[in-house]
Amino acid sequence: MPTLMPSSELLRRAVVFIDETRREHPEKKFADILDEAAMRFNLSPLDCEALARILDGEKPKNSQS
Repeated sequence: MPTLMPSSELLRRAVVFIDETRREHPEKKFADILDEAAMRFNLSPLDCEALARILDGEKPKNSQS
């Protein structure tokens, strides 16, 4: 039986996924990464809009700096 997860946890995991994917695959378009995160973490269109506003244009965090 699947466990229900709070939407805040799904958003947190989506942000981590997006950050890691952007760092590991800089050639991928942000929109494609966001679409994949939306499917993986069952994000609403509103969640996707918010993430796009917050994260688009932001450089991925580099763990080496």
